[in-house]
Amino acid sequence: MTNTLTIPDQMPDRTPNQVMRALRGDRSAGEFATAVRRAGREIGEHVSCDARYVGRIESGAIRCPNYAYERVFQHMFPGSSLEDLGFAPRVGGRRAVDRWETADRNHEESDDVHRRTFLSGAPATMAAVLGLDHPLPAGAATPGPACVAPGGKVGAADARSVEDAVREIRLLDDVQGGDALFDRAGRVLRTAYQLLNCGSYGRGVEQRLQSAAGELAISVGWLAHDSGRLADARSFYAEALATARMADDPALEAHAFCNSAFLARDAGRPREAVRAAQAAHQVALGLGSQRLRSLLAMREAGAWAQLQDRGACRRSLLLAHQLYAAGPAEADPEWMSFYGDAELAGLEAQCWSALGEWERAEGCARSAIELQQPHFVRNRALYTAELAHDQLGRGELAAAADSGCQVVSLLGEVRSTRIRSMIADTAVRLRPHQAVPEVSDFVNRYDIALAS
Repeated sequence: MTNTLTIPDQMPDRTPNQVMRALRGDRSAGEFATAVRRAGREIGEHVSCDARYVGRIESGAIRCPNYAYERVFQHMFPGSSLEDLGFAPRVGGRRAVDRWETADRNHEESDDVHRRTFLSGAPATMAAVLGLDHPLPAGAATPGPACVAPGGKVGAADARSVEDAVREIRLLDDVQGGDALFDRAGRVLRTAYQLLNCGSYGRGVEQRLQSAAGELAISVGWLAHDSGRLADARSFYAEALATARMADDPALEAHAFCNSAFLARDAGRPREAVRAAQAAHQVALGLGSQRLRSLLAMREAGAWAQLQDRGACRRSLLLAHQLYAAGPAEADPEWMSFYGDAELAGLEAQCWSALGEWERAEGCARSAIELQQPHFVRNRALYTAELAHDQLGRGELAAAADSGCQVVSLLGEVRSTRIRSMIADTAVRLRPHQAVPEVSDFVNRYDIALAS
């Protein structure tokens, strides 16, 4: 079994960059991104390359990088032109930019067609990787466990396929939210565990498979969380935690505890959330990532806010900001690429909101929206829904209605029960105030969106 996961692409003008994929070699996308950042530092260029950006390059979504990346790549591969590296040439000194790149000029190009294609094709392609002769159509029942021949040889390429599936699911989630992805991602997870449990492999491949399957379980758990399936999410996180313990993988263990803390808070179990965040922090102490510890402090702060413990919440917020200020590091986990300035502000907004400090919450929510990169569509909707909630807390009915309208405009793209629940609550609270023109407009738009 030496197949690799390939993502179908029906668009003839979007050709995968096979050259850059070959230059990456056996390194994971995260490892290659680390090498790119290191090369940038060597020549004084700051590039925020991560595994998602590497994936966009290799899929062909980024046809020509910006000048900073061009210099870094030419430093890494001396004597190579853009064309030698598989990119489109610059036209008249400018990048050859097409419709795939116009959505986001900050090199994080959106790729909706690619995501829709993967959504319909992921179970089939993953099934092919894992040895299914007859992949199931979308919506069909999950296959039985006999999809991998007992003792069948499993190699590094198979482990890499599972790792790539994790990255693709995360990319899709950034845009669409959990509702549309949960069932299909769950089938991919089951086939990944069948590969782990039925195959024959060496120790190195086993470690990669365990870590990748655990990360995949966390991703599916998050999709369950985002789509309102909290009991399912709890089960998937427990599965990931068990995998981490068996594999002696502290990074995976910290990730599982981190997500468990977030889930417990949203499920109304704040003391459990505090314990999970603290457990994650203990594990993370030896991982060398200050940004990870910052996120865990924010998880703990959110739980303390729900418990109405202002002092503990403020201490956790202060620690989170101090650790975040240390800056990114090579030890930062790949899955944390979402945790930037916008997410930091968004999580702080949730804390102040839970404490009823509406002015602070509104300010943080506005910052989160302004700082968020365009391709994180789901998070933009989330922060805007939070802003509407905070504006309601301050009695700003018209402003809350305007923010609500912005969320409604994104509901066609974002399928997240969590966000829909937030905006539904805003609609319930605003409905008695339709004498305000902005409120009446919002309620009408919301009702139309709900009906459709």
